Amino acid sequence: MSKEFFNARAAAWDDYSAEKDTAKLEAMAARLDIKPGSTVLDVGTGTGVFVPYLLQKIGRDGALACLDFAEEMIKSARAKNFRGNVSFVCTAIEDNGLPAGSFDAVVCYSVFPHFDDRKKVLQEIYRVLKKEGKLFICHTSGRRNINEIHRRIPEVSGHLLPENQDMLKMLTEAGFTGISIEDEQHAYLARACKPG
Repeated sequence: MSKEFFNARAAAWDDYSAEKDTAKLEAMAARLDIKPGSTVLDVGTGTGVFVPYLLQKIGRDGALACLDFAEEMIKSARAKNFRGNVSFVCTAIEDNGLPAGSFDAVVCYSVFPHFDDRKKVLQEIYRVLKKEGKLFICHTSGRRNINEIHRRIPEVSGHLLPENQDMLKMLTEAGFTGISIEDEQHAYLARACKPG
């Protein structure tokens, strides 16, 4: 995954690449089983498109850590001055240095296709989750549509969302249980749980 690609596009990301249909974002957030007061890690937060919806889920007593490896993306997200208990971490998830068992939930919104070492990514997410913690891999578009869009962009043409059976296999091999994958025309949601 090219950090330069994302840094170069950070300033215009919200205008050209981000989901602008707030109803879709609200609907996706509503599907995530995140309780008020939860500690949540938003992996690949980008410009923070999904941040307001996650802050709404966790409420005043929760905490949201927003992680991205692209400095300019983090800078754009910070500049939005989100209200709530939110922090920003500029690092790759594969190399994050966060304490083990820190989070009730990890969200990968609109980022999973861009990970190079998916095995390492899932191992790290598993490590930072608390026991019985939940992972949500979500998009406001279906897998087929996402992959078609990426194939048309030379820099990310190989960044594809895996077939459902491949995603299931990856999550299982990483140790997750309770896996479900919903791949619809206008939404994609894979759920998984770290055993207690």
